[in-house]
Amino acid sequence: MVLKKVNAVLGLLSIVFMIIHIGYSVFCYLTMYYNETLKMVTAVPFMVLVCLHAICGMSTLFFNSDGTRMNLYRKKNMGTILQRLCAALMFPLLILHLFTFNIMKNAAGNGNMWVIYLMFVVEILFFACVITHVVISLSKGLVTLGLLTSPSTQKTLDRVMYIIGAVVFVIAVYAIISGQIGIHFH
Repeated sequence: MVLKKVNAVLGLLSIVFMIIHIGYSVFCYLTMYYNETLKMVTAVPFMVLVCLHAICGMSTLFFNSDGTRMNLYRKKNMGTILQRLCAALMFPLLILHLFTFNIMKNAAGNGNMWVIYLMFVVEILFFACVITHVVISLSKGLVTLGLLTSPSTQKTLDRVMYIIGAVVFVIAVYAIISGQIGIHFH
């Protein structure tokens, strides 16, 4: 149970740093202002926390009997399966996300517009995976830490998070994709 609680704390801290990183990225693309130091200050702690969270999460799955059986509690487990699927997809998409700007810059310079379009799709999928994982995970983390005990409050929080997640997703996609279009299609 200690590992699950540590994982929950790491997950919740990751959410805070995710909001900071997305907020800074949105700001950069909307204002066309970029500071490498600020990017690193918002990205590195986020990546470290996410990696530690992933290690704890995988350890919990491997070392604890925390499996998801589809024949029991089908509806409840669908969220857990989606949460884990998004987590698994994040890592290959993250690799591309880290190099998106350079990939697009090189593709634009070589006239390979299809690569830029493909990277738009990759970025949108990455944002969708990260935000979906967060939306599903927040209340679960609070439950694990004993900070949320009411099922009705959890359900309400989940609904609020779906709305917030959708808004963050739309803002991030709009700001970042439109900014990248402005940079690479000038």
